[in-house]
Amino acid sequence: MTTATTQEPLTPGGTTTAPAVHGRSRGRVPRRLLRDPMGVAGAVLLLIVLVAGVFAPWLAPYPPTEVHFRTPFQQPATVGFALGTDDLGRDILSRVLHGARASLQVGALAVLLAVAVGVPLGLLAGYWRWLDALVSRLADLMLAFPFLILAVGLAAINGGGLANAAVAIGIAHIPAMIRVVRAETLRLADADFVLAAHAMDAGPVRVLGRHVLPNALPAIIVQATVIMPAAVLGEAVLSFLGLGIQPPDPSLGIMLSDAQNYLMRTPWPGVFPGIAIALICLGFNLFGDALRDALDPRTKPSGGRR
Repeated sequence: MTTATTQEPLTPGGTTTAPAVHGRSRGRVPRRLLRDPMGVAGAVLLLIVLVAGVFAPWLAPYPPTEVHFRTPFQQPATVGFALGTDDLGRDILSRVLHGARASLQVGALAVLLAVAVGVPLGLLAGYWRWLDALVSRLADLMLAFPFLILAVGLAAINGGGLANAAVAIGIAHIPAMIRVVRAETLRLADADFVLAAHAMDAGPVRVLGRHVLPNALPAIIVQATVIMPAAVLGEAVLSFLGLGIQPPDPSLGIMLSDAQNYLMRTPWPGVFPGIAIALICLGFNLFGDALRDALDPRTKPSGGRR
């Protein structure tokens, strides 16, 4: 039998406090992240990418669509063009910075959409069993289609553009978010503090909002770090196929598509946007792995991998 010393503390309102929101738990996560060298490397890489994307209009030496017909295919380290120019003489550095900005915007919007739709549906499916069958079958139906096929189909229906690409990618990731939140809700439904809240006549909204959702946030955050690099790759694929951001707006996928006809002659217009995509995805993956381990209480305090 559980003794009184192991019960969760009571708030002044008479309900239990979820353990994941304690200050000590919040302080443990940053310490574990700082002890993980790969997590620190991912965080630094993400910081560089975010700064480059947010401040792209000020960091770029030229407007991304400015054409220099007299200087096409300039090599990297040329005076005035640090990363060279493409077939139309456009500065590659400026286009990479603005392309990374567009990729981050699409990724952020896709994550917000997946969270806004997937989290409520996952909570409902995990808490009310009679809704579980309906929501789970809907998620399984969407998961039956590969991510890229579903995103390409939705983008083809809605048309090109940054917003439409973000919506298509976000919808394609909703089923994964539903399944993660549903699993966490099912796990937390039998926790002592949730059962105690039920015993004190707490309503479903209060139980889900104050007890289940705060304790499911770590899994939601980690899933968001998984969706973000996949959304960046998805945006590049859609733009490469002509279903994402439309020219002349800069996009890393568009740059790869434009450069494919000149790769044997001048590879740098395709190499640098490819490196940018790889760095963005690498940063999110490294940081996401470290964050997952830091939020997992079963991980050793030294921050080592399981």
